Amino acid sequence: MDLASNLGGKIDKSDVLTAVEKYEQYHVFHGGNEEERKANYTDMVNKYYDLATSFYEYGWGESFHFAHRWKGESLRESIKRHEHFLALQLGIKPGHKVLDVGCGIGGPLREIARFSNSSVTGLNNNEYQITRGKELNRLAGVDKTCNFVKADFMKMPFPENSFDAIYAIEATCHAPDAYGCYKEIYRVLKPGQCFAAYEWCMTDAFDPDNAEHQKIKGEIEIGDGLPDIRLTTKCLEALKQAGFEVIWEKDLAKDSPVPWYLPLDKNHFSLSSFRLTAVGRFITKNMVKVLEYMRLAPQGSQRVSNFLEQAAEGLVDGGRREIFTPMYFFLARKPE
Repeated sequence: MDLASNLGGKIDKSDVLTAVEKYEQYHVFHGGNEEERKANYTDMVNKYYDLATSFYEYGWGESFHFAHRWKGESLRESIKRHEHFLALQLGIKPGHKVLDVGCGIGGPLREIARFSNSSVTGLNNNEYQITRGKELNRLAGVDKTCNFVKADFMKMPFPENSFDAIYAIEATCHAPDAYGCYKEIYRVLKPGQCFAAYEWCMTDAFDPDNAEHQKIKGEIEIGDGLPDIRLTTKCLEALKQAGFEVIWEKDLAKDSPVPWYLPLDKNHFSLSSFRLTAVGRFITKNMVKVLEYMRLAPQGSQRVSNFLEQAAEGLVDGGRREIFTPMYFFLARKPE
């Protein structure tokens, strides 16, 4: 019932179906194109997160990302370690002023703030996610040291040299232009300090002339609100062009003992992440269908469930073929 009542975010319940239709029209399966998605990325990404956030929180919890995972480690444990790793790489210390670019509802923000005893600001352009994040900050007891700012990460409302550390977790993939986004991050980061991120990327194994590869890429784009998915090499070029010194970079998916896409693999079953399994997703899909039929969930809810299911298929196929990664990691420094 929480899933049904929150579905649509700040969109009026009577307008959810129209919002779904407009969102779908941005993507290739419905006649859309990359140029249109990039030109209208703010509207597209906002619609996506208004529509999808309640599903994410229901299925994944408060941290909407994948993780490098060890054998014997639960999904939840790997997600926390993935966040701690980022904080350690950045050298975040008590008292540091940190920026989370594209923070979602703030799961990583809260975890990193508690882990490092630092002050974290979450930057997000989606009003519903910020409202939800503020409530979760209050419940977690970090509302006095952590906050949210509603703004576009292509035009940040901060002075130059404001932050001791900046990170992004599977978020700057929503930017229409990597260079423009990284340049803004460079501007607000203090000299001598670092920016680290996990990026969603196509790998060198991706073949743009392969129809099956393009289909997988399109499924991930529509299911995850992306204007495009860049190659890892393009992210690296954009970082250097923005002025960063790249300390190290690696696709962490390559040596993950447990495949990052395992939670979404229909052949995998887990009680600890039951809602993500094929059985759990089948139950959710039919539950949403019933709730929509009974008018307890807004019209269009099934359509959201369907494109998220399409994303899951694309992510698993992309992971198996090693043409896509959600964890291209880099640590980059702004020169003194």
